[in-house]
Amino acid sequence: MANIEKRTTQDGKTSYRVKVRLKGYPAQSATFDRLTDAKKWAQQTEAAIREGRHFKTTEAKRHTLAELIDRYTREVLIKHPKAAEDRKHILQWWKETIGAYALADITPALLGEYRDRLIAEGRANATAAKYLAILSHAFTVAVGEWGWLEVSPVGKVKKPSLPRGRVRFLSDDERACLLNACRETSNPFLYPVVVLALSTGMRQGEIMGLYWREPRKAPEHRAWGVVDVGAGRITLHLTKNGERRVVPLVGHALECVQELAKVRRLDTDLLFPGKTNPNEPIDLRQPWETALKRAEIENFRFHDLRHSAASYLAMNGASLAEIAETLGHKTLQMVKRYSHLSEAHTASVVERMNAKIFG
Repeated sequence: MANIEKRTTQDGKTSYRVKVRLKGYPAQSATFDRLTDAKKWAQQTEAAIREGRHFKTTEAKRHTLAELIDRYTREVLIKHPKAAEDRKHILQWWKETIGAYALADITPALLGEYRDRLIAEGRANATAAKYLAILSHAFTVAVGEWGWLEVSPVGKVKKPSLPRGRVRFLSDDERACLLNACRETSNPFLYPVVVLALSTGMRQGEIMGLYWREPRKAPEHRAWGVVDVGAGRITLHLTKNGERRVVPLVGHALECVQELAKVRRLDTDLLFPGKTNPNEPIDLRQPWETALKRAEIENFRFHDLRHSAASYLAMNGASLAEIAETLGHKTLQMVKRYSHLSEAHTASVVERMNAKIFG
């Protein structure tokens, strides 16, 4: 119910203060110079409250972007310590640039302006897209869980165009040369690590975080998983996308892990422990670079072993959905870069079939 109070100042100026009270909702108030405006606002506000529209707009005016970022950091990022530091840095940039704006004033046009500023400052399109994506998630939480807005303004901002994903994979000759170079290195872990990467498509961090059994205190700052040699599988408990994933451990990769089990250290459960600190994974950067030079392989990163595994899967008939599941991608977008390899395989199969039935 609305209550309108007439007020008159000492100089004779009249105003009308409206209070809208509905059971179960906080009181709303506003002041107008004309009685007709006061009555109109009262009717519209009562209707909006009953329909559940009013408070989202009110909250958007009441809270700033800085408040949204602070609450998101405090309540959401704390649950994702692995990604927190990177996201905090990006959210801090948004807070420093437009944090003082009320959420109701954060428009797609404003965000587009600052997207362009990021690019003008020399950041890559992919970086600008990442800044928008992280802000978008914060807004999504504010819309869905806090009721601070009706809709996220980020959804209407055009994302910068991105280059096609890099696909660098080892040819058969390169793979043979690299594996030979890894065998010849003095580091006993490099060869099995590379074999695991090529066999499973696991990320470097996931491989280096493998344990023989579940640790008493699971690491919070890095990916980790547990090897089950008897069952022939690896269970990754903490991954980049935050989901548990089971990876088959078969063939030569299984043989390598079985050999490691025969000579494993007793003072740690890590598969690949460091020399000075057995509770931290070993640093293989130097042996890796040395092996690449010996194999005369250029323009190749460790992460490209993951691309190689995905490419081999595609060339051996795996569908994009199967590749995504193996690599731990939530969507097919990241594996579309391998579609041409899968298509080439499909064309070969169709060609052989036609040759057989038609001659």
